[in-house]
Amino acid sequence: MSPRRAAPADRAPGTALPPSLGLDAAWAHPVLSRLLHTHRRLQRLDQRRPWLLDTAVVLLVVCVSLPDLLSGGHASPFRETDSRDQLPAAVPYVLSAALIVPLWWRRRAPGAVFFVIALVSLVQGILGLWMPAGLSALIALYTLARHGSLRVLGWAVAVAIAQVVLAAGVLVSVEHWLLGLFFLLGTVTAATASGLVFRIRSMYLTALEDRAKRLEVERDQRVRLTAAAERSRVAREMHDIVGHNLSVMVTLADGAATLATNRGEQSADALRILGDTGRQAMSELRRVLGVLREDQDDVRLLSPQPGIRDLDALLTRVRAAGLRVAYRTVGELDSLSSGVQLTVYRIVQESLTNTLKHAGTGASAEVTVTSDAGRVHVRVADTGPPPGVPVRALPVSDVDDPGNGLVGIRQRAALYGGTVTIGPRENRPGWIVDVALDVPRDTVSPTPGA
Repeated sequence: MSPRRAAPADRAPGTALPPSLGLDAAWAHPVLSRLLHTHRRLQRLDQRRPWLLDTAVVLLVVCVSLPDLLSGGHASPFRETDSRDQLPAAVPYVLSAALIVPLWWRRRAPGAVFFVIALVSLVQGILGLWMPAGLSALIALYTLARHGSLRVLGWAVAVAIAQVVLAAGVLVSVEHWLLGLFFLLGTVTAATASGLVFRIRSMYLTALEDRAKRLEVERDQRVRLTAAAERSRVAREMHDIVGHNLSVMVTLADGAATLATNRGEQSADALRILGDTGRQAMSELRRVLGVLREDQDDVRLLSPQPGIRDLDALLTRVRAAGLRVAYRTVGELDSLSSGVQLTVYRIVQESLTNTLKHAGTGASAEVTVTSDAGRVHVRVADTGPPPGVPVRALPVSDVDDPGNGLVGIRQRAALYGGTVTIGPRENRPGWIVDVALDVPRDTVSPTPGA
């Protein structure tokens, strides 16, 4: 049976709904929603043209470094002046270019880019320089943590830490070297941790997308298999019904042919042909639909298929399971064909089984079957589980479940061009199954003893 949604509780008219709480309200905030929308657009743009983001990062670092180069800045984060006056004027420009330009390839070769920038940073430290372009080392380390090999990342972190300790403690004179070392190690840790966080988030989202795709495929396959199994079971039942009617026709034709022969009537040959044609149709029917039989169904197929009159026995078993059921019929239901009666029986059976499984024995159900003007209307409505009462799930054997639930109801209704409405009741708790079948007026069962 398919899972049912919990029926909404009754509310007094005019009662205001409580405001939505939690993450849903946060995601619905206009500012956050706009930021998420912008983030998704940037992601799509980056997937189509990745070189744009790489170029933007390079230009950003250039903009940060350019004021210091043009002003000939002599201030560093840890001391008043650096050794820039003792070097040729072109050295800071060359080192800055060597630090910035490799960033353009940072996502295509993150390991190589980091080690190149680390080597240039080491040369910068040996010359006693502190330049804003050194920010490139942190960007390269972040990119390696997000896109590169984790084994290479371990070596890169070790190199970065050794380089920071060497620069702050030996190569560059720092007034408060412990404070400077703490600051530099903090930036290395932050760059690495940020890259790993985004890497794990990306892997998690990819796993969720893959799982959602697999679940969607499995759901579609399960629906197809269930529908195919139900169609096979319906075909087996219709095979028994049609085979029985053909056997009756063949018997009547043979009997009429014998009687016509004894009386010397000319219709004897036509009746024999009718009997032979019926036997041939039965053989073809067994050949085509007989393959649908399975060994496990042999016992069930030995008994006749149920009909309208068997609903009383079905309701007795359901009431014995604990469900209160009211039953009402309107119209000449006994005149319906065997196939229509079987369809009505299975629809009621599946609906009550669904009620027992999901609403429990504390619920009550109403079954109405009407026949009028070539249409058969089947309606099964329940009240849902009582408030505060836990639902006691019943095993399939307790409710005599023969099929695959709501899928079976739709498959059977489709045989007669019927319409199916299944879902929660509108104005009260509970569930409803409403099926309307189109039945021709001349579809009647043969009278007993025919």
